[in-house]
Amino acid sequence: MIAENIQQITADPINALAIIGNLIVLESLLSVDNAAVLATLVMDLKPQDRKKALRYGILGAYAFRGTAMVFASILIKIWWLKIAGGLYLLYLVWDWWKGKQTESKEDDFINKEGNWLYKATKGALGTFWATVALVELMDMAFSMDNVFAAVAFSPNIILVCTGVFIGILAMRLVAQWFVQLMETYSFLETAAFIVIGILGLKLVLSAWQHFFPDRAESKFLGSHMADIGTSVLTIAIFFTPIVTSLIFDWPSKKVKKT
Repeated sequence: MIAENIQQITADPINALAIIGNLIVLESLLSVDNAAVLATLVMDLKPQDRKKALRYGILGAYAFRGTAMVFASILIKIWWLKIAGGLYLLYLVWDWWKGKQTESKEDDFINKEGNWLYKATKGALGTFWATVALVELMDMAFSMDNVFAAVAFSPNIILVCTGVFIGILAMRLVAQWFVQLMETYSFLETAAFIVIGILGLKLVLSAWQHFFPDRAESKFLGSHMADIGTSVLTIAIFFTPIVTSLIFDWPSKKVKKT
């Protein structure tokens, strides 16, 4: 199977790069969302302990996603996984939109006291290690979600592994920069979820490919042009509004309040 995957990559490296590009975008976006949640978990710790707790979280992300990838070769053969992955991404968009409708000015900290793991470990291990345990639990959930979405995107396990592990690096190296960028350009939050919605819709449409493989639309959705087009579109959605904001002040540059 590995040899077959390598052959697919070498036979069409441009398409392979397009798929990796889509996976990097997907993983980076999900990593930004994950990093934001993890950051709120450690906000009640002492400043010198916050980075330490998040560092343990990054190590957990490698461990949990590496374990999840062991099962990816099995999951990748399930035809409806793309549909389920796409529905998951669309759910993220719906959940974000619903949250925007009820957004309030309440405290940004997550109420950890309501979590069973935090309550069970706080007394025995203390606040710091109880927080680390909660961060690891969240990492486990994020790892399954991210790998699930990535495996749904491509049948080539090598490309999936590449995208997933670049996503982990993104959480450490890119996510903080991207969070700062979104704080500077508040409209990028909307752009991020538009991209997630587009990727989710593309995956859901694979159902049409499965049931109607000979239709022209199915052939287009499975073509290299569709993968490359998706990559170009996602990049444009992010960077076009930044350029127009800098040149024309539209959309207006508004700093998000933290």
